[in-house]
Order: sequence, then structure tokens, then C-alpha cells
Amino acid sequence: MDHIEEPEIDMWGHFERHVPADNMARFYHLEIQPTLFGDWSLRRSWGRIGTRGRDRYEVFATAAEALAAARRLEVLKCRRGYVRLPEQLDLPLGQGA
Repeated sequence: MDHIEEPEIDMWGHFERHVPADNMARFYHLEIQPTLFGDWSLRRSWGRIGTRGRDRYEVFATAAEALAAARRLEVLKCRRGYVRLPEQLDLPLGQGA
């Protein structure tokens, strides 16, 4: 049995929009992960910074489809004034120099 292997994807993006004049501080988070059933999920989270916000999940047959949907959302959010933040490393405290 031939098994088509999907690329390993652990894609995520975090976006924020700040408009102090309107007291606006919002976030938008995208994350792609494989499901237990061989599909791929796109998790979208959004809301006011400092709150849990809302979540929505979409399931796609392939990683490429999930990635294309995430890229469409990224373009839309950037057009609306959101800025993608650079990845931050979660390093344990007390390690290193």
C-alpha cells in the first residue's frame, strides 16, 4: 500500500492591531496542525488582547489546502491593519548565561 506523505507542518502566525485613539488592541492567531484522523486543522483565534477570545476550527484534507486558507486569512488581516509579530522562543527561566 502506497502512503502519500504530507510535509511536516507546524505553522502558526500571531497578528496584532493597536489603535490607541479607538482604545483598540486586538489579536488574531492562526495555527495549522495534523488531526488524529489524517486530516489537517486550521485553528483561528481572535479577540481583545488580554482575553481568551474566540476559536474556530476548519478541517482540510491536505496540508496544502490548510496552508492556502491560512495565507488567504493572513493577507486579509494585514489589509485590515494587523501586523504579524515575529516568533518568540519560550525558553526556561534560569537557563543559559
